[in-house]
Amino acid sequence: MKTLPFFDLAIIAAYLLAMVLVGVYFSRKNKNADQFTKASGLIPGWATGLSIYATFLSSNTFLGVPGKAFGSNWNSFVFSLSMPLAAFIASKYFIPFYRQTGEISAYTHFEHRFGSWARTYAVICFLLTQLARMGSIFLGIALSLQALTGYSMQMIMIVMGVCIIIYTVMGGMEAVIWTEVVQAVVKTLGALLIVYLIVQAVPGGTSKIVAIGADNDKFSLGTFRFTFTESSFWVVLLYGLFINLNNFGMDQNYIQRYHTTASVKEASRSLWLCVWLYLPASLLFFIIGSCLFAYYQVHPELIDAIKQKVAMDRLPAGASAAEVSQLVATLQPADYGDKVMPHFMVTKVPPGLMGLIISAILSAAMSTISSGMNASATVFTEDIYKRYINANVSKRKLLTLLHLATVVVGLAGLAAGLAMIGVKSILDAWWTLSGIFAAGMLGLFLLGLISRQTKSTEALTATIIGVLVIVWMTFSGKLPNDYSFLRNPLHSNMIIVVGTLTIFLVGLLLTRLNKRRSPSRIEPVIVPND
Repeated sequence: MKTLPFFDLAIIAAYLLAMVLVGVYFSRKNKNADQFTKASGLIPGWATGLSIYATFLSSNTFLGVPGKAFGSNWNSFVFSLSMPLAAFIASKYFIPFYRQTGEISAYTHFEHRFGSWARTYAVICFLLTQLARMGSIFLGIALSLQALTGYSMQMIMIVMGVCIIIYTVMGGMEAVIWTEVVQAVVKTLGALLIVYLIVQAVPGGTSKIVAIGADNDKFSLGTFRFTFTESSFWVVLLYGLFINLNNFGMDQNYIQRYHTTASVKEASRSLWLCVWLYLPASLLFFIIGSCLFAYYQVHPELIDAIKQKVAMDRLPAGASAAEVSQLVATLQPADYGDKVMPHFMVTKVPPGLMGLIISAILSAAMSTISSGMNASATVFTEDIYKRYINANVSKRKLLTLLHLATVVVGLAGLAAGLAMIGVKSILDAWWTLSGIFAAGMLGLFLLGLISRQTKSTEALTATIIGVLVIVWMTFSGKLPNDYSFLRNPLHSNMIIVVGTLTIFLVGLLLTRLNKRRSPSRIEPVIVPND
């Protein structure tokens, strides 16, 4: 079992202790639900912007993006290029809308617009999305720390989960935001340090990395052909636009932050700060992936150890050496991309710096999980407990419920991470799951926001049709060969695009048809005089 030097362990322990102490410090202020959920609206816009940026820059970015770039190219960076357009729409329409309603939950207005079924549906979609997000992040951090420490992934997830739950429950939204401000700085510096170490380890430095990357088409953004059956430039751009519209317009993690600032203007500034920080930061992680590819091209003998580990993880216990060798021979870079950065850290990062980089990876995981826990607890109390159980709950009991819900959500996210052990690509798993759960929410939200004439019946019918389309696109690939003609021909990233448009367009069509069937005005009845 690998063990970290004492100095590195001390740095990691100090970082974790500092995060818990932040929770303890802010626990003195958390005397009511308003403080716990939105910090009483007193957070400066720049801090909220760094907090949103830290939520975006999760361990999925820290590990999944370099792994994706290593295994393929920069095609996934197109996701980041869609963010400015999504932010423009959100700052112009979504933020003023939510600030005007004054509702802390992103889903309360669904009931006002279409009825209780719409609110319930949106809440279920959001909670499933959060479980998928937290599970993939727990998995990412466990993959990294297992390679660095040798401890089991299960143990790593449990220890991390307990630490995150403690400071999130104690500190509330204010602790989440201010710890994310620190984490945003730590993880960005950690990424810059990793780039420096890789470039230093490649003979020939930057010029050699660029040459190897160009020879292997590592800087490509994907094909520009208008094809939607593969991960083309246009597929990722559409996916990014729709998923970011969902993030900025429907995700409680972000909607809740719009209420932590003093004004609409401050909220909009915080969103744009996130976008302009995330664009170069995400590019930095693609650069890390390309640098790692060049490093292992120069040192191909080191790849064998990674392949052996992946093969042994995939095969059942007791597999023969021949079986391992046979699987190793079939593995492609995309099969072990998530493993290369942890391997590089184990073999090349000097003692002392290891603790700093691990702290950066931890911060990437902790920021997103803690905000997801707080947001999910808020949704539970506002949209489930107060709506269906007790609308007049006392302030003290409401705060207790928020604490309990935070713990339960944290444990559920941890369970999701344990269940995801063994997935091929963290980033692919998260993108697929988020697209499935988010499509219905976004389509229904846009229908209610844009078409003011759409009624509950039309919206419900459109949602049912949209969900059926999403289910078909998700699971039709598993149909037997005899029914291959029924399989979804589009790339999985198109699920959110097609699902959203189906609900929105079917809703508009039904509204138009019903409007034609109903008389536009009642003609006066003329009674003849006797």
